[in-house]
Amino acid sequence: MLCACSGEQFKFEEVPQSPESLATRDFSVSGLSSRTGDWESRFEDSQVEDVESTLKEALSLNYEEARALLGRLEYQRGNFDAALQVFQGIDIRSLTPRMTKAIIARTQQRKGRHKVENMQTSTMSMHSVSLLLEAILLKAKSLKELGRANEAAKECQIILDTVESALPTGMPEGIAEDCKLQEMFHKALELLPRLWKQAGFLNEAITAYRRVLTKPWNLDAQRLASVQKDLAGILLYGGVEASLPPQLQIWGATTPKNNTEEAILLLFILMQKVAFQEIVWDPEIIEHLTYALSVSHQFGVLADHVEQALPGIYNRAERWYLLALCYSSAGQNEVALNLLKKVSGHSEERAPHLPSLLLGAKLCSENPEHAHDGIDFARRAANFSKHHNEHFAGKAHQLLGVCYGTAARVSVSDSQRVLLKSESLKYLSNAALREKDDPEVLFNFGLENAVQRNLTAATENATNYLDMVGGSSARGWKLLALLISAEQRFKDAETIINLALDDAGRKDQLELLRLKAVLQIAQEHPKTAIETYRILLALIQAQKEFKTMVNDSEVVTETNLEMEAWQGLADIYRKFGSWHDAEICVDKAKSVGFYSPKSWHVSGMLFEAQSLYKDALVAFSIAMSIEPNYVPSMVSTAAILRKHGLQALPIAKSFLMNALRLEPTNHEVWLNLGYVSKMEGSLLQAADFFQAAHELKQSAPVQNFV
Repeated sequence: MLCACSGEQFKFEEVPQSPESLATRDFSVSGLSSRTGDWESRFEDSQVEDVESTLKEALSLNYEEARALLGRLEYQRGNFDAALQVFQGIDIRSLTPRMTKAIIARTQQRKGRHKVENMQTSTMSMHSVSLLLEAILLKAKSLKELGRANEAAKECQIILDTVESALPTGMPEGIAEDCKLQEMFHKALELLPRLWKQAGFLNEAITAYRRVLTKPWNLDAQRLASVQKDLAGILLYGGVEASLPPQLQIWGATTPKNNTEEAILLLFILMQKVAFQEIVWDPEIIEHLTYALSVSHQFGVLADHVEQALPGIYNRAERWYLLALCYSSAGQNEVALNLLKKVSGHSEERAPHLPSLLLGAKLCSENPEHAHDGIDFARRAANFSKHHNEHFAGKAHQLLGVCYGTAARVSVSDSQRVLLKSESLKYLSNAALREKDDPEVLFNFGLENAVQRNLTAATENATNYLDMVGGSSARGWKLLALLISAEQRFKDAETIINLALDDAGRKDQLELLRLKAVLQIAQEHPKTAIETYRILLALIQAQKEFKTMVNDSEVVTETNLEMEAWQGLADIYRKFGSWHDAEICVDKAKSVGFYSPKSWHVSGMLFEAQSLYKDALVAFSIAMSIEPNYVPSMVSTAAILRKHGLQALPIAKSFLMNALRLEPTNHEVWLNLGYVSKMEGSLLQAADFFQAAHELKQSAPVQNFV
């Protein structure tokens, strides 16, 4: 009997000093599991009271210790109901003061304040304390196995309260050398927050996790890191806001203000531990950190941590791809493209990295200067996916079509432009057939049709796109409104914008308001347009005051919208001859964006309206010096030059031909070419130009599609 419970040979020559000292033996799990032959059959046929009495007589254990051993046996055998019944017979509440006193006495003894011989015989031994703490822990685990997580958490809480009341400053060093107190306490520390999570009490779970981290409990580095990671996870994904209590707000202004900031701080600590190789690499850490920094729009910081990852964690292609994602999200597309070119360089002696090729094509499609590089990225992705991953073939064809369209808009050759436009529609049509359920493909197809003035097909694409996304896309409504405006149905286009404004987000709302004002100007409703611009500027100012713009790209977008609003107001006042108000608006626009070519163009238009042609030409020249291919200033410069007589016509014509190369569908260019040809005496050619201008104007939107 004694061997079955103690797991070691009983030495009869050892005379016990006190009832508690007999319980100081290490009742190991191995002993219980290895010597339970006759004992198990006897226990199954006996009542709890009989076995308890036998244990007490054989080992001179008290009532609670005997039940603790018996409950452990039942738990190890998987009899959780029986174990719980046994453990419930222990009156832990009445024992906790003695347990606390014993722990305090032991720590004082280790500090040399009391000699061993001076220990009071009435003080509970540390092994007895460990045995009872284990009983509480096993009771909590039994309740957990029975689905009673809430009750289990309350039992587990007793262990923490008992030990912490005795050790308010943390676990002293060396206490684990001759007892299991620290081991039981550590298990309870880790179990409690999991129990609260299982029970659905996330605030209590967060409090329990913080309790582990606020004092030195001698947890090893890996277990402590696991707690920090779990706390970061529940702070990020738990769905409850649990601000730090006042006693933990000890860093002043740098104290984390919300769950996300606290989680980021914990993850930074973990990444530092990984960098110093204090803990092993855990991919969940960088996954949590990626999410936290992404929702906080701190992509540059995320890139720094990806770069700090030790060699071997990511291969070269993965590392560069992740860095490219970070930098592109931070608005540093050039840096991202350079990294992607390294990944997909022809010198790389391995299979192409498909995600890098697709990302490279996407970034290139957004910048006309890199359109041909985008075609190369997308073509290689299409060729690779054709043989290895058919799923991405449609996406590769979509990006190939978009890049061809972008390249067509900057092509200097008419024949090349026609070819690129044809290729663009071909690949986008192919992508639409492959990816019938992908709204992104349909939107790009519609946008390219719109740019090429295939208005019927573009309207059908835009309508189908909005149906596919349930009308939840502001850019889809914007495209549809522009297509309707190209049919000169300005009132219907404004109605569409009003519908879109009801469900638009903050950023989309500002862009839609600006388009609404442009449509009102096209309908010759200047007063309503001025009011719309006023609302737009008020919203932008409010967001500046409350600092609701969260990243650099959003700041740039809203700055551009503010500048365009002042430019639009200047145009309205110019048309009404209100020079002073127009000048104020132009100055406002320049104060927002001094190097904006449109601001200088609007300034030139104001000078021209006042017959100050030299000043107007200077303003247009400044606009073209900022952006050499700025078509509106080219056209306006040509318009002023042709008014100066036949001698300036060749220069005016050269401006117009350059503008026509850049924007073949600009009706203002064709109109001014007609005037120049008429002044040169080429009446038939002028008639053709006027006809082209008229037809293009009939299909021109109120602003460019791209």
